[in-house]
Amino acid sequence: MTHQPLRPIAFSLAARSAVLALPLAALAASPHCEVRSGPRLTPVIELYTSEGCSSCPPADQWLSTLKGKPVVAQAFHVGYWDYIGWVDRFATPANTKRQREIASANGLRGIYTPQLVRNGRDWRDYAQAVEATAPARASITLQRTAGADNFEARVTPASGVGSWSAYWTVTEHGHSSHVKARENAGDTLQHDFVVRQYTPVGRYQGNQTLRFAAIAGQASHLRQINLVVSDPQTGEPLQAVSLQCS
Repeated sequence: MTHQPLRPIAFSLAARSAVLALPLAALAASPHCEVRSGPRLTPVIELYTSEGCSSCPPADQWLSTLKGKPVVAQAFHVGYWDYIGWVDRFATPANTKRQREIASANGLRGIYTPQLVRNGRDWRDYAQAVEATAPARASITLQRTAGADNFEARVTPASGVGSWSAYWTVTEHGHSSHVKARENAGDTLQHDFVVRQYTPVGRYQGNQTLRFAAIAGQASHLRQINLVVSDPQTGEPLQAVSLQCS
């Protein structure tokens, strides 16, 4: 693993303002708390970050600028910097495992923070627009069912798609940590899109209905339920949706 700083251009105003709008249906929930994907692929942005990494706070700040944008953004906190004296309370072994899988799919020799991944690909040209350009290869309808924490999705792959895989995440906004040791000692770090639950759900073929029990929401941290449907060979998404229920 390596510890890489991000290039300043990654967080320029131009990069932040270049996010183009998708159809409203791709993100916003109906009064019944339902979302239907649009005809173009919703960009999936993953940040691999750690509170023990001194070059990660600018990446965290950049990710926060995507709030309200038509993307599925997720901050996967990893724990391999915990040994230097500060334990990241959001880090899980499952997050690190996912980062290693992405590194393998991208032919990388190691993992590092902060790492941004766009649509399954290691993404270092951060000045490039986060926009929906490719057609989706699946459609998703996601809705809340019985109770506040139960969700159901209908996934319909496009013609020509063979097997597909999927994973759920629950992300939360508005977390902060006052770091008391090592590289970020004395800083208060702000976090949005924090992955609080990550659940891979296997491989499928054809139309399927997926069900998900999410961790309970907190009034102080807005919660989003995300579903990403991917090509199991490449890891590239076929479509993704994000749902925020009041």
